[in-house]
Parts: sequence; structure tokens; C-alpha cells
Amino acid sequence: MARGLPKKKPIKGVKQIVLVASGKGGVGKSTTSVNLATALKLLEPQKQVGLLDADVFGPSIPLMMNLNESPILNEENLMEPLINYGVKCMSMGFLIDKKSPVIWRGLMVMSALDKLLRQVAWGPLDYLIVDTPPGTGDTHLSLIQNIPITGALLVTTPQKASLDVTRRGAIMFKKLEVPIIGILENMSSITCPKCDNNISIFGHDIDKLAEELDIPILRKIPLYEEITESSNSGKPLVLSVSKNQYSDIYTELAKDIIVFLTKQPINTN
Repeated sequence: MARGLPKKKPIKGVKQIVLVASGKGGVGKSTTSVNLATALKLLEPQKQVGLLDADVFGPSIPLMMNLNESPILNEENLMEPLINYGVKCMSMGFLIDKKSPVIWRGLMVMSALDKLLRQVAWGPLDYLIVDTPPGTGDTHLSLIQNIPITGALLVTTPQKASLDVTRRGAIMFKKLEVPIIGILENMSSITCPKCDNNISIFGHDIDKLAEELDIPILRKIPLYEEITESSNSGKPLVLSVSKNQYSDIYTELAKDIIVFLTKQPINTN
């Protein structure tokens, strides 16, 4: 089987690649990707940060990063990523009509993903954050088998259904020897507007899962209305609400990622 796998080829000019993944949809993975990429740029303005929307069927980065233009081609016939908030972005949403569904078979999806990876002028780039689609299927396998992944951040919510799928995703990454950075728990609790007590509406099973898989829980993010509002407005929470307990969690998450990345090898191509 090893002989049949494609040889991993670095993306020219990209030093480190982080996958933001969840087996289940609707857990806040894209919101995490956007705020993580933006927070990395805020913390290290001298570094170049990129954000790739690898969800071909349901791209959300154009909305969350307030980008609506079409990419232009440079002299090397490569697409120039669109830039907002200092982050280089690429998404299938930039290339199709936003009201048109993508009705493609698997091979067409893999071809499109390859173009988003190889036919974009990403470099120079210190960090590339990849917002992956739900599941553990073709997109994830293609990414893992074709490019060197520095690490994967698992995003989940506390419900058992989400945790069960997260477990499968973690096992996949371990089998394919992708380093797992840690787990981010979204919707961990909600603050009562009358008494300010935190209420865990979905339970605490994530602690058992983390212990079972020997993966650290990096941060827990409560339900918070302004997280949704910032995503819908196209301005990440770390910018729209630059200093409060919720935006600070994303900033601390970015610091966790930086610490992890400093211990990992860097692509020099």
C-alpha cells in the first residue's frame, strides 16, 4: 500500500500547514479557522498567514472574510489569493456564482482542490490554515497524502453525536501519522443572562474523550451571540470585538498553535 501512495510534495513557498477539522458539520470549524488565521496575523504581524477554504461544496470563507472578488492571474498563470485583514485567502466560493450549487463527482472535487493548492500564488507564507469539510473522506485523504501537514486541530461540540465522529477523525489522523495539535470545544456552555452562571447544556463527555485519545483540550468556547454576528458581518471576532473574554479565547488558541508550530519542521522549498 505504501508504494501506491502519492509522494508528498510541499506547496512552494509555504512553510507550515495546519488543518482545522471536524468529522461533523455545524460545529464552528470555519469560524475557528477565520479567527485563528486572523489572530495569528495579529500576534505575529511580520509573518505571512494564508487561509484555504477546502470545502468545495459549502465554502463559507468568502462570507466570513468579507471577500467577493474573483482572483486574477499573475505572470506565471497562478491565481493571486484575495487578501483581507492581512490574511491571504482562497476558496471555491471566489470562482463560482455564490447562488450556484457545485454538483460534481469525487474526481472533479479532487481536481479543484489540487488547483486551490498548486495553482495559487501562496508564497511566501509562514502559516497556511486549511478549513476542511466535514467527514473523513476524499478531501482529507487527498490533503494528507499529497502535502506535508504540520498538524491538525480538531473542533467539536460536547454532544455525544459530535464527539463520536470526532473520535473517528482523531483515529484517522493517528493512523495516517498526522500530528494532532489538540481539541477545541465549541458551544461548551452558555451564560445565564440573569445570574451570569455558566450552564453546560450539552454535558462534559469531551473530557473523557480527550483522556481516551490522549489529546489535550486546548480551549473551550461558550455560546456567544457576537461570534455569529461577526461571522455574518464578515469581520472576525478577534477584530470586531478585539478585547473581551470570548475573543481572548481565540487569541490564546492562536498562541497554543504558535507554541506547537515552533517545535515542528519547516518546509524550506
